[in-house]
Amino acid sequence: MERKAEHAMADQWLTVGKVVNTHGIRGEIKVLSQTDFPDVRFAPGSRLTLLDEQRGTAVPVEVAGSRLHKNVYILKLNGFDNINDVEKYKGWSLKVSRDDQVELEEGEYYYHEIIGCRVVTEDGETLGEVAEILTPGANDVWVVKRPPGKGKPVLLPVIDDVVLDVDVAERKVTVRLLEGLI
Repeated sequence: MERKAEHAMADQWLTVGKVVNTHGIRGEIKVLSQTDFPDVRFAPGSRLTLLDEQRGTAVPVEVAGSRLHKNVYILKLNGFDNINDVEKYKGWSLKVSRDDQVELEEGEYYYHEIIGCRVVTEDGETLGEVAEILTPGANDVWVVKRPPGKGKPVLLPVIDDVVLDVDVAERKVTVRLLEGLI
């Protein structure tokens, strides 16, 4: 089950990056990627929206070009040709409409589809719900928040032996608890 990250914001938006700075004087911006699809999102012709989350201001933009440079993407946006045109967007998020999300393969899910899902064991016992997703290494770990009084969160490794079924429509994940998980 491969993770696919494009974090959902305010339901209709998926965050694909954050503007961390300007680059040079020709209107380029440095973007910290927050998507597993940078080749799609930052490709020439890609339509994105710059969003100031404090004020809720949205500016539709189109990518003219991009390149990877020391862990950040340098983006050139159509119609922004000067550092003064882009200075004010520092700290803003780059988003896509949820309608534009990339179609995933069978067995792949977006973070926003998993967080909040009910987690049940193969015997039908409710464990809790997925509160967050950790990406420590080879596989993701889903943090399952237990109901009040049921103990501390369970850390579920996202591997085929543990995660048996993910039903996004029903918001339900069925798991097999291996020795030592609880």
